[in-house]
Amino acid sequence: MGFWKSLFSSSDAPAVSKTLQVEGYVGDAASDRPNSRIFFSTDRDIDLYELEELCDAVGWSRRPLRKVKKAIQHSFLVVSMWEQRGTQRRLIGFSRATSDHAFNATIWDVVVHPDFQGKGLGKALMRQVIKKLRSEDISNITLFADPQVVDFYRNLGFMSDPEGIKGMFWYPD
Repeated sequence: MGFWKSLFSSSDAPAVSKTLQVEGYVGDAASDRPNSRIFFSTDRDIDLYELEELCDAVGWSRRPLRKVKKAIQHSFLVVSMWEQRGTQRRLIGFSRATSDHAFNATIWDVVVHPDFQGKGLGKALMRQVIKKLRSEDISNITLFADPQVVDFYRNLGFMSDPEGIKGMFWYPD
């Protein structure tokens, strides 16, 4: 639980600006990509085609762009991660959360471009999302994870079925 304790006891609130420097980035972006810097944004004005390309890069199924746009508009929080090289900006990570604005939030659509995986950027993205949710006094944070990424989230302090809680789902026939 050291990860959670470090997030919850932190006295430094996230920046109010919509652009944040990457905290906890592991790796040397300069060695991989000269003149490159990585930053976060909470701006919702994201090019949906660029987001679709990012999702394609990790093999996600395509979703109707009108629904993706609506999901972003109705999310409590949107965090995108960008690589800046000179004047060029590239979307390399994304996540969003829905919430009741009081107690609960659920994290959705966590994605990091394969070229940037394994460098600590997914962890940095999740830390930004959790920090922002905690700064809004959200104490119950959930997410859904594909089997191949369960260990990634476990290493961040998430637990499967804490206290015997079982998720339930309803799907149309």
